[in-house]
Amino acid sequence: MSTRTDITMWGLTLAVTLVSVQVLAEPLSIQEREAITRLGSVQGRAASEINPLLDQVSKAGERGLPTDSLLNKLKEGLAKGVEPTRIDPVLRQMTSRLESAREVLEEAKARGMEEGNRQRALETLAEAFTRGATKDEVRELSRLAQDDRHKTTQEELAAGAKSLAVMKEGRIPSKEGTALVGEGIRQGYRSSELLDLGREVKRRGSDFEEGRASLQQLREQVSRGEKGDRLFREDRSGSGSGDRGDRGDRGDREKRDDSGRDRPDRQDRSGGDRSDRIDRPEKADRAERPDRIERPERIDRPERSDRSGRGRD
Repeated sequence: MSTRTDITMWGLTLAVTLVSVQVLAEPLSIQEREAITRLGSVQGRAASEINPLLDQVSKAGERGLPTDSLLNKLKEGLAKGVEPTRIDPVLRQMTSRLESAREVLEEAKARGMEEGNRQRALETLAEAFTRGATKDEVRELSRLAQDDRHKTTQEELAAGAKSLAVMKEGRIPSKEGTALVGEGIRQGYRSSELLDLGREVKRRGSDFEEGRASLQQLREQVSRGEKGDRLFREDRSGSGSGDRGDRGDRGDREKRDDSGRDRPDRQDRSGGDRSDRIDRPEKADRAERPDRIERPERIDRPERSDRSGRGRD
């Protein structure tokens, strides 16, 4: 009886394992292939031109890589009339980044990091590599994340890597950015909070670069457990790093003295009210979609990360 039970349990375990592998390594369905082939046909592309691209995506899925981003990129290229020969290197580049992401995440898992949402972690980390993060930086973040107070997941590590990449776009030095993001991970920042941190630091990149704000002070705030808009609500150093728009709203902009005459409020000595830039709702970010296929003549250009700090947020 015991032997039969053991065999049954072994069979169930094997079945669950096979289902898990199938979910992670799912090749393209016939319906997906037909839909993309029809899309190519509308653009005058023969099935013989489309099939190699579909095979490339399918093989990535068989290796356990997520295929959604690859399929979307393929559809985008065909819809825009891009030649399949120019779509091919873009898909290969994206697949290579997904492979690198899997490698680094597997290393983190071997050191005891929890998995979390694996597909999202892979796609987010691949995007981080697209935007300028490196394997060594992610490995350093993984090392900094090893803390008994908070059990970090691979998804949070990937979000931290993307946050760092965004900071670097704002000309934040890699060492300081890595230390700041690592502190956020140790303090239990969620993935969304890590991403928000990266965007806010990039938005104020010139303040940090020119000394009007301090990354060290920001890191200390994070180490105290402060999160979200509290980090940028006010200028604690008097240097202009905080949300200067809020201060002007707390009191009257024009105060009256004892004689009744108007007395103008103090001006911000750091260069005026910049709250329109700080508080403006975030615009749609084209960089959130890596390996963008804009025009046929640009698809075969090798990608490079934008370290100028402009345009992407």
